[in-house]
Amino acid sequence: MFDCVALVGATGAVGRIVLDQLHARNFPMRRLRLLASARSAGTKVRFGDEEITVELLEPSAFEGVDLVIASTPDEVSAEFAPWAVQAGAIVVDESAYWRMDPKVPLVIPEVNPDAVDNHQGIIASPNCSTTQMVVALAPLHAAVGIRRVIVSTYQATSGAGLAGNVELQASVEASLKGQTHTPSTFQHPIGFNLIPQIGSQKYCGYTSEEMKMVDETRKILGDESIAVCPTAVRVPVAIGHSESILVETKQPLSVEQARELWAAAEGVTVVDDLDNQSYPMPRDCDGSDDVFVGRIRQDISSDDGIAFWCVSDNLRKGAATNAVQIGELLARKSIASP
Repeated sequence: MFDCVALVGATGAVGRIVLDQLHARNFPMRRLRLLASARSAGTKVRFGDEEITVELLEPSAFEGVDLVIASTPDEVSAEFAPWAVQAGAIVVDESAYWRMDPKVPLVIPEVNPDAVDNHQGIIASPNCSTTQMVVALAPLHAAVGIRRVIVSTYQATSGAGLAGNVELQASVEASLKGQTHTPSTFQHPIGFNLIPQIGSQKYCGYTSEEMKMVDETRKILGDESIAVCPTAVRVPVAIGHSESILVETKQPLSVEQARELWAAAEGVTVVDDLDNQSYPMPRDCDGSDDVFVGRIRQDISSDDGIAFWCVSDNLRKGAATNAVQIGELLARKSIASP
């Protein structure tokens, strides 16, 4: 049981869901404090039957705090996380800033829970597109090993925050009226469109979002030999990332064996009945904490390949739920702050 938990970024898209999850899951804490920038400080936020006043995010705000769950931009996390650690708190951080720091565990509780044992005050939660893919990959990797992954993502506009969904609606409305929409969040109008770029160019034509999937997958699974070839695409869907994944395994794996591994895996739901047009779709996965797998089939171009379709609510398991689950993991392990 944590005496005091602080939530940083409670008024954002992910922060609001973290708040709901803390209440719905009866998170083990006695007190909750909400911290934000001066723009949001002083506002009141509903938590269950009470209203909590948002406090200013500053060094002194972490006095007496045991655990911090944070969903902020990278530059904000870089500044405040050391304040919290110095005050004696453990930080579970949603931003990308700490993920590839060798001193910071990158954790998905269903996949690598023991990684939290080596924390030095900060624990990172992975990128949303990485999280759902690795939850699906982990049972296969544990059983037969993974050599290579080819993944194409179809990522919802909410992955860009509240502004992403506002822009989706404005872009669709403009298109229906035959008007031109000038985008501000995305590189091009997203209404009735696909944009094959998420993030900035980083390496050999791959974007920052794509390279996150490469680097984070290897770190979480603890295997630098895994080859990952990603293509990240923004699609006109409000909530729910979808991924088309081809896995080349180190040992042969049948469709039946893969289905059995996923059926037994924590946090995975199999929806796979093509004859009855049953497979995971974003609108059906909205509001769920699971990772959904379907369209499971043998790779007809390779002896050791399994192809499948993967969908998850990017704001929940891809972000808020995973962070809350890390907090629950810490509570169970009773890990003291350094």
